[in-house]
Amino acid sequence: MGVLLVLFCVGWVQLVPVVEEESSRTEEPVNVLFVALDDLRPELGCYGSDLAITPHFDAFAKEAYLFERAVCAVPVCGASRASVMTGLRPNGSRFRTFSSRADEDAPDVPTMGAWFKSNGYFTASNGKIFHKNQDSKESWSEKPWRPERDFRDYQNPDNIAVAAAQGHGPATERGQTSAVYADDLTLAKTLDDLERLAKMEQPFFLGVGFFKPHLPFCAPQRFWDLHNPDSIGLAENRYAPLHAPEAAMHSFGELRAYQDIPKDVNQDVPDSMQVVLRHGYQACVSYVDHLFGQLIQKLEETGMADNTLVVVWGDHGWQLGEHSLWAKHCNFQTSLKVPLLLRLPGQKSGQRVAPMVELTDLYPTICAIAGLDAPEHLQGTDLELDMSEFGDASNRVTFSKFHGGETVTTERYSYTEFRQKKSGELRGLMLFDLSTDPDENSNVASSSEYSGVRMSLSLKLDSLRQLTKGL
Repeated sequence: MGVLLVLFCVGWVQLVPVVEEESSRTEEPVNVLFVALDDLRPELGCYGSDLAITPHFDAFAKEAYLFERAVCAVPVCGASRASVMTGLRPNGSRFRTFSSRADEDAPDVPTMGAWFKSNGYFTASNGKIFHKNQDSKESWSEKPWRPERDFRDYQNPDNIAVAAAQGHGPATERGQTSAVYADDLTLAKTLDDLERLAKMEQPFFLGVGFFKPHLPFCAPQRFWDLHNPDSIGLAENRYAPLHAPEAAMHSFGELRAYQDIPKDVNQDVPDSMQVVLRHGYQACVSYVDHLFGQLIQKLEETGMADNTLVVVWGDHGWQLGEHSLWAKHCNFQTSLKVPLLLRLPGQKSGQRVAPMVELTDLYPTICAIAGLDAPEHLQGTDLELDMSEFGDASNRVTFSKFHGGETVTTERYSYTEFRQKKSGELRGLMLFDLSTDPDENSNVASSSEYSGVRMSLSLKLDSLRQLTKGL
């Protein structure tokens, strides 16, 4: 199997295929292990977090490409996943809500699973790959599998009773030692499948979707015990950005549905509860890290690691009190940025990749690494072959959309336009200079100092907006 030579040049990375010389061995097809994580921010040890306890993700990153500036297309589950699996960006009529489906919004294009299946791969989906398990079910060689659990997945009897009576229970749960959560079942099914796939003569594309750290923050007690809540504390910027337009903010209804969260949209989450939520989120991240470690260990044990591309991605970020927001559903980088790690077959040395990338880049990139021609409809970029086109990282612009808010992100700036859906009338602007304001606390869209930047990014946004209408 060939490797990739990594060339560093003035802050950017070029990936160039290197062919093994005088190799007499026949090159085998590349398997794909495609691991999706729900609501995971790029807050892992390998991303520089002082709070996260993620030894297995961190160890994996040492052997993988870690993309430092990856963003999602839509900060909500269904739309983001449909975009990833089709390789299409969102527009005014597709990939808009948490319940978006690829087979409804883009029925005429092959999903990633379908494309690999048509190219001779055995394709399977365990857990949450699409938001709806029956979305694009023809993509898979066998019926897509998901644990038969309510998404809240409480395991403590008291919480189960509350949820049965009220629809939602508490926003967090400290699971008992004997608790078996849906993600445990997804892992068990996947470990068995890896044993089965190792005996097949057919290459595979195996999607593995873990639900955590999605709400409610349910994790076994031992993962809560890993973290000191006093060290986690509260978000440092619990206020709306200076000069932020009203359209940028929301009342985080997803969180307010839970039994122990204030329902009044004018009432903030109490500080004591904010600490519990942030603690629970970290516990869930450590829990899913533990599951991921077992998954990678099994891949190694089956002897398939040297011929398997492993892709790890989060569908969008999550607000943990920043700007007094919770959940996602907004155009701030805390909701748009995602973790993205990619380990090539046989790769043993990790590299950090600086340029902007978007999750729509996954489809063409994975095709290229597997040696498959990509379908013509894709709107992302093949990161393996075309990195040289990026040049200076600041030249790469990514596109994200949530309802009327459309965002372009570069290495230095985040720029958003909010428009009325029907009329297209401009409702507000946001521009953040991430080099001086990485937490997006001061909107400089109206500053004369940034007028040239604003105009340039507006033109780039309009160009990307027009491209999304092409399919």
